[in-house]
Amino acid sequence: METNHHNISDDLYGLSPATSPSKSGPRELPEPDIHILTRDAVRIPAHSSILASLSPVLETIIDRPRKHRSSERLIPILGVPHGAVVAFTRFLYTSRCTEEHMEKYAIHLLALSHVYLVPQLKQRCTKELGQGLSVDNVVDVLQLARLCDAADLYLKCMKLVANHFKAVEATEGWKFVQDHDPYLELDILQFIDELESRKKRTKRHREEQRLYLQLSEAMECLEHICTEGCTSVGPYDMEPGQKRGPCSKFGTCQGLQHLFQHFATCKRRVNGGCSRCKRMWQLLRLHSSMCDQSDSCRVPLCRQFKLKMIHEKKRDDARWKLLVRKVVSAKAISSLALAKRKREEDQLGETRSHCSDHGIRSFRR
Repeated sequence: METNHHNISDDLYGLSPATSPSKSGPRELPEPDIHILTRDAVRIPAHSSILASLSPVLETIIDRPRKHRSSERLIPILGVPHGAVVAFTRFLYTSRCTEEHMEKYAIHLLALSHVYLVPQLKQRCTKELGQGLSVDNVVDVLQLARLCDAADLYLKCMKLVANHFKAVEATEGWKFVQDHDPYLELDILQFIDELESRKKRTKRHREEQRLYLQLSEAMECLEHICTEGCTSVGPYDMEPGQKRGPCSKFGTCQGLQHLFQHFATCKRRVNGGCSRCKRMWQLLRLHSSMCDQSDSCRVPLCRQFKLKMIHEKKRDDARWKLLVRKVVSAKAISSLALAKRKREEDQLGETRSHCSDHGIRSFRR
């Protein structure tokens, strides 16, 4: 079966008024000098110069010497439906692809764009397939994405498989992979395992950061209580005010005040038999490790702990130093986050004020 130049719609080359980008009217092209053969034995007339300029692979095929000079110049594209070849050819001429063709031939066009090195079409197909992913087709698209080196699409497929693995296991695509592609099956299972491990590490890291932030806040409250005093506990030379209101971190401050009161009256703290007193000792030691004003610091035992740490080298010294660094880092990050939030709130307030003033002026006019 053969078609000539006149039997192919002008829309294939972008020559119709509806598809022509030129305001002066459709462009004119010379007579086709090459044909693309589809698997239905249909020959699509084309122009070798245009094909070669848009695809280095087609350029190599076109420049390949022919056995007989009189033989017809033919490019066979037989592995995909005829409609996909037409859509591919149209894209080479117009850089466009209809929604209908993209929806129907996206998988075939991705394969063609990869084989013939047409990156613009490959990007369009990758986006289209990524938007249309489902549990039923994800394994098929995943296989194609791996073959076509479509990294973004491959990762998106992997994440969907990992997040809905129970449903994917019941599909025919997964059964096919288990029977015919053990390497891909292994890659998927390893990805799921790594994803779960990453989630656990992230969760553990967040919990650790939350703990470090709590310790950082406790250090601030400790200095606040020992320097200014709070509702019920204050410096030894200053009576806590009867009318003093709760501070901004009263939840933490109140717990520390109760701990101070217990620490001051507990009879078991000397022998190390009280868990609450041990917690107080650890907080005082942590403060001493972070404090850089031990001579003027009003927190109890700050200077004594510093002298003790200088004279004694404990086995857990490295772990303790790591804890101190983590708490200091959490404090710095928290301060930066608060400063950023304050700037954003100030900017938002200024914007609202400006809009309000502008609206009032507009109303007055």
